[in-house]
Amino acid sequence: MTRIKSDFLIIGSGVSGLFTALKLAPFGSVVVVTKKADYESNTNYAQGGIASVFDDKDKFEEHIQDTLESGAGLCDLEAVRVLVEEGPTRVKELLDLGVPFTRNQTGELDLAREGGHSKNRIIHSLDRTGSAVEQSLLDNVHANKNIQILENHACVDLITKHHLKDKDNLPLRCYGAYIVDTETGEVFPVLAKKTILATGGAGQVYLHTTNPNIATGDGVASAYRAGAIVKNMEFYQFHPTSLFHEQGNSFLISEAVRGHGGILREIGGRPFMKDYHDMGELAPRDIVARAIDDTMKKRGEPHVLLDITHRPANDIISHFPSIYERCKKLGIDITTDPIPVVPAAHYMCGGVATDLLGRTNIADLYACGETTCTGVHGGNRLASNSLLECLVFSHRIAEDIRSQGKLNYSSETDLIPDWNKEGTTNTEEWVLISHDLIEIKTIMSNYVGIVRSNMRLERALRRLKLISEEVKDYYNRTTVSIGLLELRNLVKVAELIVRSALLRKESRGLHFSTDYPEDRTPSRQDTILSHKL
Repeated sequence: MTRIKSDFLIIGSGVSGLFTALKLAPFGSVVVVTKKADYESNTNYAQGGIASVFDDKDKFEEHIQDTLESGAGLCDLEAVRVLVEEGPTRVKELLDLGVPFTRNQTGELDLAREGGHSKNRIIHSLDRTGSAVEQSLLDNVHANKNIQILENHACVDLITKHHLKDKDNLPLRCYGAYIVDTETGEVFPVLAKKTILATGGAGQVYLHTTNPNIATGDGVASAYRAGAIVKNMEFYQFHPTSLFHEQGNSFLISEAVRGHGGILREIGGRPFMKDYHDMGELAPRDIVARAIDDTMKKRGEPHVLLDITHRPANDIISHFPSIYERCKKLGIDITTDPIPVVPAAHYMCGGVATDLLGRTNIADLYACGETTCTGVHGGNRLASNSLLECLVFSHRIAEDIRSQGKLNYSSETDLIPDWNKEGTTNTEEWVLISHDLIEIKTIMSNYVGIVRSNMRLERALRRLKLISEEVKDYYNRTTVSIGLLELRNLVKVAELIVRSALLRKESRGLHFSTDYPEDRTPSRQDTILSHKL
């Protein structure tokens, strides 16, 4: 049976996973596990850019203050300061790696502005920033002989003492993970000195999302099952402007469109954002999303309009070529037609709790990127801080590991058993998985969306618990498959979101409850959940 030993195991191939891989490669062998092709990740879909202070007129303190204000009183100040002050150095490393960031006519970085920012500080590569960063990182990863990428592989479970026979006196430690080859179905252990979770978000827990199909909360779910602490899962950011079209999959219409002068209008043409916030279209995302949701409900309309047609056509096409091309294929010319948009699940602000070095409460297990809750985003992520967080904390993980000197495998590593599939059978009952998956998405969208109530949340939790028991029973008697793994992870993440939302007795940031419409907590208070093993 296959067994792989590597100095470092990284689960996920977005910017967090790839940047960490490049940082760790000088110190040992690296295995990167990714569910699909190596370029498929939330990073690849990020349009807007990376927020960082590069203008002499901008200051660290202003970026910090903007982040804190968007975070609704829940940001960790020390984490935010680390993010902002170390950000420019990490972005310069991307430049050195060959990322083609857009420059203005004088050759300087073109700095855009997005909602919640007081200054132009968004570094971008037209409206394809995530794709540009991903491709440059992949080029460098493929050229590095110390890095091996396992495509079409997925994490089944993190390996801890609970997989050993004599475990009572052992500390909680991660020895790697059981990985499944999704093409052959073989499950095998990848054993590592350090394991890093970088699996991205969980947008597929909702019916409408800007995330790719692989965003199923694998990191949070597997870490929680292993005994990791998760934090602030109630804060799921809905991107205010996702394309609404019967023939097209949801994809986000970048925040930068509003930053470039785009106006949100009712279907009849009336602009409405000034009714909700003095900053209008540039208000923080949670406010814009609730304003759109409220406008749609009040008027009984299926979407609103984002209008950029007052800008010159060549200016629109040059700034947003990807959005222009994708909309044009669906019969929408954004230079002459307003874009129909609705809010869609976009970014998970909570996640696996880490310290400022990316360490979890499980020894030898780190996490970075959207999978984590570092304290940077608080109750609502400031636009374009996410890729910056990936870079800054991936670097910090690598530095922490490097500082530990020569590493050895844990003495228990050789005792890790092979995967045992006895008592499980292959089934053809995909319909059971698909039905449960649709039900989870429907429950979450109807009861745990932009506006919530205790009654909705309690009903959602009751139904999710039933599905969870069904999935657990099905998993225990069925051969591992990617669809079953994703279903198992999504129902767990859904449950964590609902449980966290029920614990927060106030409205704050992305969590808005009709039972507690006011902010009630005067100081920072996190929602903490941990699994009793």
